[in-house]
Amino acid sequence: MTICKNCGNSFEGNYCNQCGQSAKTKRINHEFLWEDVQHGLLHYDKGIGYSLKKLFEKPGNVINDYIEGKRVNHFRPISMVIIMSTIYALIYHLLNLNHRSALDESSGLILEKIFEHYYWFVVATLPIYAFTTYIMFKKTGYNFYEVIIFEAFKTSQRLGVHIVFLPILYFLKERSGFNTVSNILIIIDFILILWTNKQFFNTMSSKKVFLKSLAGYILYCTLAFLLVVIIILAFGFDR
Repeated sequence: MTICKNCGNSFEGNYCNQCGQSAKTKRINHEFLWEDVQHGLLHYDKGIGYSLKKLFEKPGNVINDYIEGKRVNHFRPISMVIIMSTIYALIYHLLNLNHRSALDESSGLILEKIFEHYYWFVVATLPIYAFTTYIMFKKTGYNFYEVIIFEAFKTSQRLGVHIVFLPILYFLKERSGFNTVSNILIIIDFILILWTNKQFFNTMSSKKVFLKSLAGYILYCTLAFLLVVIIILAFGFDR
C-alpha cells in the first residue's frame, strides 16, 4: 500500500484513486525541473510538442477527437495559446521586429500595430473568431464553448507557423520583401483555417465549408479590425 502525499489516501498502483497524484513523488531538483519542461512542452507523447505535431498532421480530426473526449496526451488548448503567444512575443521583441523601417514607410498604422502585437491580437480576438465560426457552422451541433476550444487549437497552429517565419521577417525587416512575406502569412493562415475546417466539419461538402469559412473569416477580420480601430482611438499608440 502507498500513502498519497497529497491527500493521505491509502492505495495500490501508480496513481492515487482519490486525487490522481502519482505514487512516485521525487524531491524537487534539477532532474525534476527538466522533466517538468520536457513533459509539459517538448515530450513526444504529451504536451505542446505533441499537440502541435498532431495539428499539422490531421488537425480537424485531432480537434474533433479532443472535443469528443480524447484529451490525455494533449496540452490544454487555452493554455497552449497563451504559451505560444508568449513565445512569439519573446522572439519578436528579441529580434527587435517592432522597429522596422520597411513596414513603417509603406503601411498604415492599423496593419503595423496588428503585426507588432500579433501575439495578443490573436488571443484577444479568439472569442470573436469563435463567435463567427459558431454563427456560420451553428447547424453542425457544436456549442459555443466547444467552438472556442476548436479555435484555440487553430490559433496555436497559426502561431506555430508565424514563429517559424520570425527569423525570415528579421532578415527582411529593412527590406521591401517584408510586406510580401507578411501577405504570404495571411494566405497561409486562411489555408490552414480551410484545411482544418474541412476535416472538422467533414459532414459538409468542400464547397460549403469553403464558403462558410471564407464568410466567417471576412466577418472576423471586419470585427477584429473595428476592435483595433476602437482601441487605437480610445487609448492611442505611440509610434
